[in-house]
Amino acid sequence: MTEDDYYKKKIYIARIDKHDTIVGKIERWEAHKKGILHRGFTAILEYKDQFLLQHRKHPAFDGFWDFTFSSHQMYEGKHLVSDIDAIYRAMEREWNLNPRDTDGKPKKLGSVYYKAKDPNSIFTEHEIDSIYTMKLKNLPQPNMDYVYGYELIPSSVDSLKQNLAGYTLAPWVEKIIRKLLRIQ
Repeated sequence: MTEDDYYKKKIYIARIDKHDTIVGKIERWEAHKKGILHRGFTAILEYKDQFLLQHRKHPAFDGFWDFTFSSHQMYEGKHLVSDIDAIYRAMEREWNLNPRDTDGKPKKLGSVYYKAKDPNSIFTEHEIDSIYTMKLKNLPQPNMDYVYGYELIPSSVDSLKQNLAGYTLAPWVEKIIRKLLRIQ
């Protein structure tokens, strides 16, 4: 599936309340146009003590930098796909990776809440974003339909803030840094 097909596809995601309780499902672009609270995830891929930072190619927050990849748990009929399955699907779609390319299952760090209007589009991200990390065995070959590129940055807390100073970070990345990685 190409980027164009994926972004045109009608996909339903979990509409939630502030306690992360599912209150229904909503079409993803409707949620983003109206700024409706929904569930999402970010997966931070690490390779040899470095994080992969993705230069986003996306209708929302295009050109911003993200911790490796962010997406949504999607409904298949009445069933909401698990976080782990959603991560593996997005990892394959955007990074041409499968679970065998990692050292084990994704590890959940926690979650962050945020609401942010994209200054360059009609979209607003309003999410409770579950944050996961995974270690890679080898560097990936990104699908350039979804990324402009990527960079490796040292994952040590001491050097992370300094290394991110020159990037236009997606708003959820800033929340992840402050809350989960404990960098001020």
